Amino acid sequence: MRLPHPLYGLYERRIAASLDREQVPRHVGVILDGNRRWARTVGASAATGHQAGADKISDVLSWSEEVGVEVVTLWMLSTDNLARAADELDALLLIIEDSVRSLASTGRWRVQAVGSLDLLPAATVQALKEAEAATAGVQGLHVNVAVGYGGRREIADAVRSILRQHAQAGTSLEDLADSFDVDLIAEHLYTKGQPDPDLVIRTSGEQRLGGFLLWQSAHSEFYFCEAYWPDFRRVDFLRAVRAYAARERRLGR
Repeated sequence: MRLPHPLYGLYERRIAASLDREQVPRHVGVILDGNRRWARTVGASAATGHQAGADKISDVLSWSEEVGVEVVTLWMLSTDNLARAADELDALLLIIEDSVRSLASTGRWRVQAVGSLDLLPAATVQALKEAEAATAGVQGLHVNVAVGYGGRREIADAVRSILRQHAQAGTSLEDLADSFDVDLIAEHLYTKGQPDPDLVIRTSGEQRLGGFLLWQSAHSEFYFCEAYWPDFRRVDFLRAVRAYAARERRLGR
C-alpha cells in the first residue's frame, strides 16, 4: 500500500532508524523482474520498461551502501532471455551496455560481470570487460552484473573448468574423483572468493528463483516484493533488509 507523501517519508525514516546494523546482509542478490509488465501498465514499449529498470539500479546500489551491504548481484539478463525476439533483445543489450558503462563511470562501485560471456555479442562483452577493468581498483561496493547468466550453466561451467585444469595438470580421473568436493566447485564459480548471498530479493510478485545463484543461495533468505522493478522504492528495499534481520538464520544447523 502506498502511503500519502508525509506519512510515507516518516514511515521510511522509521524503518531505516530501526535497522540493526549488525544484522545487515553482506551480500544481496536482486532479480530485476517486471520491466515488461510495468511498461504495459503505462502503455509503453518493452524497451521503455527495460530502460526504466536500468535507471533504478543506481538507486538500489546507493541504498545498499547506506545500510552497509558489501556485495550486490544484479540479474540483468538470463540465458533464457537470450531466446527473446531479436528486436527486443538487441534493445535490451544496448541498455545493459549503457547501464554498465554508467555504473563504471561513477567510480563508486567495483563492477564484475558474471555469466556465460561466450553467449553474448562482442559489443556487450567489450562493455562488460571495460567496466571491470575501469573499476578493478575501486574499494567500494562490489557489484556483480549477471548478464547471460543461468545457475545451471554456471555449475556446468565450473565443472568444465575443474576438468580442464586437472587435465592440464595430468591428474587421473580417479584422483580427481577423490578430491572432488563442494569447496572445489565453489572455487570455480563466477562468484569465487565472494560471500554467498545472505538475502535474495525478487520483484514483480513472482515467488521463484528461476535459476538465480542456484549453488550460492543454498542458505539464503528470500524476499518477494509485489512491486515491478521500475517501481521498487527505498522503503521496499528497507523492508526487505528488515525482514532479513528479523529471521533466525540456522544455516542448516
